[in-house]
Amino acid sequence: MDEAIDAVDEIIGQWARARPGVDVSPTGVIGRVTRASRLLDRAAREFLAEHGLEAWEFDVLATLRRAEDVRMCMKDLSAAAMVSPGALTNRIDHLLDRGLVDRWPAPGNRRMTFVGLTEEGRQVADDVLERHAANEARLLSGLSGDDQDALAALLRKLLLSLGDTPAVSCAAGDAAATTTETVTSGVTRGSATR
Repeated sequence: MDEAIDAVDEIIGQWARARPGVDVSPTGVIGRVTRASRLLDRAAREFLAEHGLEAWEFDVLATLRRAEDVRMCMKDLSAAAMVSPGALTNRIDHLLDRGLVDRWPAPGNRRMTFVGLTEEGRQVADDVLERHAANEARLLSGLSGDDQDALAALLRKLLLSLGDTPAVSCAAGDAAATTTETVTSGVTRGSATR
């Protein structure tokens, strides 16, 4: 029995006929990673919409929820969310309006701004997380556990080769000496410039 073909096989075949002298074999990887990313992203967006969230909203809430003290400086949050500081500011403004996050200047360094979950934001993140993880498991159910492990290892190797490493935390600077109690004691919803 012939192995099933996907859309990328079709594209590679078309290039082989149109430009037989060009090696398009990298398309086998890049095309599949790109298409898989789009399909997985669409499925995640649909799932989160059913729970009243945009994908970017859940991304910010989940990033803050898994932070050690459930707060981050805007610089770290921007790096983790892979969005520009300007785009992040607009997103945080929206989440402030929904009552899901708070934002405040760092004591002793008014140029640094912290963002943290409100109790409601933490509850939303926790409520959706388990169902989101189950949905992701469902999306990968076409692969065995061993296949998933092998694919994760190969994708990690690819990402590292492309320079994708954890960002350096701004907490290593002036914010390192700031305790959570000190920071959260001065929280005023929307206190930083919007």
